[in-house]
Amino acid sequence: MPLQDFTSSEALTLGVELELQLLSTHDFDLAPQAEDLLRETAKHSGAWDIKPEITRSMIEIGSSIQRRHGPLREELRDMRNQLSRAARKLNIAIAGGGTHAYQQWSEQQIFPAERFRYISELYGYLAKQFTVFGQHVHVGCPDGDQALWLLHALSRYVPHFIALSASSPYVQGQDTGFDSARLNSVFAFPLSGRAPFVRSWEEFGGFFDKMTATGVVQSMKDFYWDIRPKPEFGTIELRVCDTPLSVDKAAALACYLQCICRQLREEKPFEPSEDDYLVYTFNRFQACRFGLDGEIVDPRTKQRSRLRDDILRTLTRLDEHALDLEALDATQLLRDSLFEGNDARWLRAQRAAMLPLPAVVEAAARRWGE
Repeated sequence: MPLQDFTSSEALTLGVELELQLLSTHDFDLAPQAEDLLRETAKHSGAWDIKPEITRSMIEIGSSIQRRHGPLREELRDMRNQLSRAARKLNIAIAGGGTHAYQQWSEQQIFPAERFRYISELYGYLAKQFTVFGQHVHVGCPDGDQALWLLHALSRYVPHFIALSASSPYVQGQDTGFDSARLNSVFAFPLSGRAPFVRSWEEFGGFFDKMTATGVVQSMKDFYWDIRPKPEFGTIELRVCDTPLSVDKAAALACYLQCICRQLREEKPFEPSEDDYLVYTFNRFQACRFGLDGEIVDPRTKQRSRLRDDILRTLTRLDEHALDLEALDATQLLRDSLFEGNDARWLRAQRAAMLPLPAVVEAAARRWGE
């Protein structure tokens, strides 16, 4: 199947998808009640949507097309409120977070849909281990060439989004030592990591044709890259974020991406190259492992800096763009989080207060509902 044409979209428009945990209010383990919640919310009011994910203890919500921080935040709050009301009727709770702290992957049930059955048959136990929860952000692009330029230019900012959103320190009842352990599960898939360095949509079409000819790839959905083009939407999709513990954080992260994209488009402070990826995996690991305290290497200067400091410098450069995009509230929230710590730190603080892991998950569910 040939690659479809890239749909033209308004530059810098936003779409946000959030994968969410469904929890039993009895023991706060994952609850396989996605089908029940989907029925309960089938007639929701709003332009957003809700759909199943790979296992029955998770759902995905998606915003409508947005342009500014305020309306995006309000829509995400509306999603949260309507979902929370529906969940209460079913005696379940909803939470963010990139992983559930103590669920057992072997107990998860694949959602009964053709796509998910295919993934389960292809990837075996990895499909159930894919019960992890991320935030995806779409950014509108006028054409495929501009989309690929922006995709590669964003590669040096990927650690920012990993560290700021990190909310998955616990897996299978253990502190992993990682701020974002979720991405280790994603990285297990063979078509994950970074996209190939191609600069034109025509060239990307040639790559796609070669991949489909091997039988390894059937559609763009088979690529689990950190950033991937979505030609049917006319967007690029950033996929590295853990689902935050609050919708306000999710909105702020999306608008931080929007501000960076605006600066890159308008100022073109550098030209992306293959050499940008020399330190990509190292920087990505540092963000996953150490969060805001990680160190990253600038691909051009080869200088090391603390990730927290690099984000702060970036936020300062973005002030004018944040003002024009009406996103100053979003960037201020992220500035505050640089000093307060990310959600992984918050979860560990709950645990340090001698709370058992079920109580930590319950606290995360309460935070989601605030």
